[in-house]
Amino acid sequence: MTPRTPGSPFPDLVPARLRARWRDEGHYLGTGVYRLFRNIALAHPDRDAVVDDHGRVTYAALRREVLCVAGALMDLGVRPGEVVAVQLPGQAAAVATELAVAAVGAVALPFPVGRGASEVEALLRGSGAVILVAATEHRGRSPVRTAEGLRPRLPDLRWVVGVDVRGRFPSATGAPAQESDLPEVDASSAARILVSSGSEARPTMVAYSHDALAGGRGNFMASLRLGTDPFRAHFLVPLGSAFGSNATSVVLARHGGTLLLNDHFDAERALATIGEHGPTHVLGVPTMIRMMLDLDRCPRPGDGAVLVLGGAPLEPDTARRARKVFGGPVVNLYGSADGVNCHTGLDGDPCDESGPGRPAGRPDPGVASIRVVDADGRDVAAGATGEIVALGPMTPLCHIGGEGGDEHHRTADGWVRTGDLGVLDDRGLLRVVGRLKDVVIRGGANISPVEVEAAVRAHPVVADACCFGIPDPLMGERLVAALVPRDGTEPPDVAALAAYLREGGLDAFKCPERILRVDRLPLTAAGKVDRDALRALVG
Repeated sequence: MTPRTPGSPFPDLVPARLRARWRDEGHYLGTGVYRLFRNIALAHPDRDAVVDDHGRVTYAALRREVLCVAGALMDLGVRPGEVVAVQLPGQAAAVATELAVAAVGAVALPFPVGRGASEVEALLRGSGAVILVAATEHRGRSPVRTAEGLRPRLPDLRWVVGVDVRGRFPSATGAPAQESDLPEVDASSAARILVSSGSEARPTMVAYSHDALAGGRGNFMASLRLGTDPFRAHFLVPLGSAFGSNATSVVLARHGGTLLLNDHFDAERALATIGEHGPTHVLGVPTMIRMMLDLDRCPRPGDGAVLVLGGAPLEPDTARRARKVFGGPVVNLYGSADGVNCHTGLDGDPCDESGPGRPAGRPDPGVASIRVVDADGRDVAAGATGEIVALGPMTPLCHIGGEGGDEHHRTADGWVRTGDLGVLDDRGLLRVVGRLKDVVIRGGANISPVEVEAAVRAHPVVADACCFGIPDPLMGERLVAALVPRDGTEPPDVAALAAYLREGGLDAFKCPERILRVDRLPLTAAGKVDRDALRALVG
């Protein structure tokens, strides 16, 4: 990975005329993330900004904390355009740090606390981060100690700052920054670097401007708002994930809502938070919701929160169960760190099985326009399968820290290449079929794990499943199904599962050849199913 020079500019690969048009159309607010937050804090000082495992923090209190952290960052010599990495769990300290980084004109690089040492080193080196703000301890691990061990190999990293388990920033006890000392921030400049979930060999990094976050991504959340009441959004996913980037800059700074946070995902605690605090929206991945639904005491929380589910395909059975139990709309969100967003919305049907793959709704040009193209970049006919490409107000500036990243992910005219396969029907509705890379090749035949997973999950004794390939000297790859059985049951063996799948219409060559029984599916730091951990269990 090629390191970025600290403080060097982030090029914008979107044509300037398009950015100007989106600004004229009102998709961009022309104001930095911190200033947006400040305006809301002055207007609603007593409103809850964050409710985490340690209590409630009002907008006024959060603003004071932000200015204290901003003062500490300035004392440490952070300059506009430099990268400040943030490795903190879901708590008010993480929110305050991200806002403070924006306030001093620097660029935040949040990533989940569960990242391993090699990934942390790659992120810090590739971004040219000058400071890391990290947890001193989290669930038996110390991100600070890990980072300190890496410092000799990271010449750009000047400081590692620890935040204790209660979210206290030690340097924030000094003099807070004065508003008059804060730099003027160009809303078109970089505000945050989003990190992919790590499905690649190394996580990729994508730079977003203040406008793209608060404007483009803000438009996405605006379309899911219920009435005029402020958001009360419970983020099950880490704030440092790409999905979690909708929290601080969008729900809080753009829309003046309240963030409900836990320092890690636990199904029982998530249900308790929902029951106690009554969120308007719950944002997570389908696996998390299935874990919650499988608890015998899963209640119907409040008046029916909107479930916004992304990060993995949403099966109709999960959507139907979630809608029945939680009592509110279920939204299938298709999105990525690279700059694509489309969703079924409050009145869409995430269970629509009238076409291939899974429904993703109608693209919103105020967020991201979407096309489906062939290998030469030409639009395919309606109903034909091709690669999904996206371009709109939420489109990021560029990829960073890698060789050839932008050449791989962008077309010459700025469109983001997602690597996803999709179909746009004659009504303009998008369906996501799979990934160009997520194919298991067995004896020359292509198998989509996503397709097989959906069929396996329909088995009456299977609570959840994940399918993945393992190397095989004869066939190239073979398909494994990791199964979570329902309470007190034994999962089917290979022959019984194959018989069930073939009876349901699945081709014989797509049937899993090995079964792995697990009590629950392991999750990555970003909250997605950890296929590498499952492969390690196969041996």
